[in-house]
Amino acid sequence: MKQMKVMKFGGTSVGKPERMHQVAQLITSDSEPKIVVLSALSGTTNTLVSIGEALLKGDKDAANAIIEKLDIHYQQFINELLTNDVYRQKARNIIAEHFEFLNIITRISFNEALNKDILAQGELMSTKLFSVSLEEKGIKHLLLPALDFMSIDANDEPQVNAIRAKLMPILRSHEDTKLFITQGYICRNARGEVDNLKRGGSDYTASLIAAAANCSVCEIWTDIDGMHNNDPRVVNKTMPIEQLSFEEAAELAYFGAKILHPTCIWPAQQEKVPVKLLNTMQPEAAGTTIMQEAGSVGVKAIAAKDGIIAIKIKSSRMLLAYGFLRKIFEVFEKYRTPIDMITTSEVAVSVTIDNASFLKEIVKELEPFGTVEVDLDQTIVSIVGNDIAQTQDILSKLFESLKPVPVRMVSYGGSKHNVSLLIPSAHKQQTLQLLNTGLFGL
Repeated sequence: MKQMKVMKFGGTSVGKPERMHQVAQLITSDSEPKIVVLSALSGTTNTLVSIGEALLKGDKDAANAIIEKLDIHYQQFINELLTNDVYRQKARNIIAEHFEFLNIITRISFNEALNKDILAQGELMSTKLFSVSLEEKGIKHLLLPALDFMSIDANDEPQVNAIRAKLMPILRSHEDTKLFITQGYICRNARGEVDNLKRGGSDYTASLIAAAANCSVCEIWTDIDGMHNNDPRVVNKTMPIEQLSFEEAAELAYFGAKILHPTCIWPAQQEKVPVKLLNTMQPEAAGTTIMQEAGSVGVKAIAAKDGIIAIKIKSSRMLLAYGFLRKIFEVFEKYRTPIDMITTSEVAVSVTIDNASFLKEIVKELEPFGTVEVDLDQTIVSIVGNDIAQTQDILSKLFESLKPVPVRMVSYGGSKHNVSLLIPSAHKQQTLQLLNTGLFGL
């Protein structure tokens, strides 16, 4: 079988009819066989979530009103996407089936399995509309239902081998097909019910397919030209990064770079499939390539993760006692709350968490160990790069840049690709701007 590539397009890339036409141009610009993964039209998934929320409250009138408004949006979309009446009618018939399903759901008792079915409608509709549009253009392709091969196990985790076992026979049975269109985000769970990949959604689908089918590349097309060296929404001057290693990209994604979810990197990394982050609005831009090799040494990017809570446990008696740290970690483990950063001294342990769901319970269980202090509204700022821990002058440059900022914690040496700082969130913009100047001269 010929090697294929995966191209994934997010909600904004297919959110308007003209964007869908642009995607059609992009996927037919070369003859390489490809699997195209599409998200729902922008805004659709949020609307479907609000339908589920209305039904959960038992407010069927509100759910019906949302469904009606969404239906009007899709009718308008079809009118602008297609020009031939035959294809317009075909698209209307397809969409009518999905809205009939949504209308039926409002009349039966609502449960979580039905909610997953509601959430799947966005991707099912976007791929079918795109397929009709390709048909109208005379572009040969095959619609490949993700529910036939994309699956998660009893722990809600996708397994590449299980996906491969289902996907490869389908691809082999269509040897002559060069273009496949499939849905992102949706899958079947261990019970065979419609479900979704939750974290990272369609990007995760693309990476899993790329790994399962041993593709040449996994292209993630968004409305940003790659991963930037800093947050372009906060900092004035930023620049795209040409190349990152999988480890660097994972650190950036975990610590707040919104362009990619950390779980999405893992499947491609396992099979050594390069991931490219590209811009639908600027297809000629180089974007960012994520691969095994880092390409260069030194600082590459800064990411910030908000909503952090710092917890400090002070205890002169117990800190040096055997097993003290284990007891502290067991409290977080009990409440399934991951720790991001940790620092220790003779008399205190400080940790950070990003999930406040069990904060009261955690604090209560930590109190027997000593005095517990909690600081909300903190931000972790991570400076990421290849072998950053060995980079000359990195710490002096860092702290020289951040003289006006009250740094609460520093994590250095835990990863050779990362130095992390904890700061009050009120200083985030100032910190990112100062580091942009101090480390990149921007």
